[in-house]
Amino acid sequence: MTKESKGLLEWRKDFKRNWSLYLMFLPVLLFYILFCYKPMYGALIAFKNYTPKLGFMGSPWAGFENFRMFFDSPDFIRVFFNTIKISCASLLFSFPLPIILALLINEIRNKRFKKFVQTASYLPHFISLVVICGMIKTFVASDGFVGYFVNQLGGTSGSLLQQEDKFLPIYIISGIWQTIGWDSIIYLAALSGVDVEQYEAAEIDGAGRFRKMFSITLPSISNTIIILFILAVGKIMNVGYEKIILLYNPTIYNVSDVISSYTYRMGFETQNWGYSSAVGLFNSVINLVLLLMTNRISNKYAGMGLW
Repeated sequence: MTKESKGLLEWRKDFKRNWSLYLMFLPVLLFYILFCYKPMYGALIAFKNYTPKLGFMGSPWAGFENFRMFFDSPDFIRVFFNTIKISCASLLFSFPLPIILALLINEIRNKRFKKFVQTASYLPHFISLVVICGMIKTFVASDGFVGYFVNQLGGTSGSLLQQEDKFLPIYIISGIWQTIGWDSIIYLAALSGVDVEQYEAAEIDGAGRFRKMFSITLPSISNTIIILFILAVGKIMNVGYEKIILLYNPTIYNVSDVISSYTYRMGFETQNWGYSSAVGLFNSVINLVLLLMTNRISNKYAGMGLW
């Protein structure tokens, strides 16, 4: 019997034994097939002069013309480097802070206070992005809470969202506030699996809280940190266009316009579907390359990765 036959036989036995689990997984599988894998066929629009009138099959092929137009466009350098700048800044600040928050929450001994901190940090995640952007615009307006104090401290009068140098800090800080608690959940789950006996042994040896944190806690969740870092790098180019579009305005296009918002404008405002698809496909390819590179580096130097 070949290895393939043995593997198939083992899978059949496992399916009979755990058919209920496979049934529970079926909706998830269908979701990914219908909404993730099937739409990949639509990526061919990037290689066509697509018009809704002619349809997908009737639209003429354009080859790499849409990509050439994007690379030759005066907008290419601007949106590409804006995407890199905002993504790297978000990763630099947004990735380590949930780890720090999880470590601090893990050190809280008062259970009531611990639950309060967790709940307070999770809540912003459930607020609609539209509401959050509305709050930001209100706070940073010239007569808003933040805008008033900035102006009193000698800052430029007017809405902070109309000043190019203020957009990135506003975007990063508001993003951290919204996601830090939710992103810390997986680290807290990993921390719950750390062997308590290690802490007891370290305490007998005279180790303090910080020593236990750096010698036991962090090494215990290092695998989780590496996996999440690889995934974060794999989507580093996916700056959420929803928040960008809700916050930016023509006065700050030079610093706020990214690939995803540019794709949105080219598709829905100019209805240049083939061109916008080419821009989106270029973005996805960059993400894939970064994911593969990060995973390979992690396997080489850390001894683990996604595969």
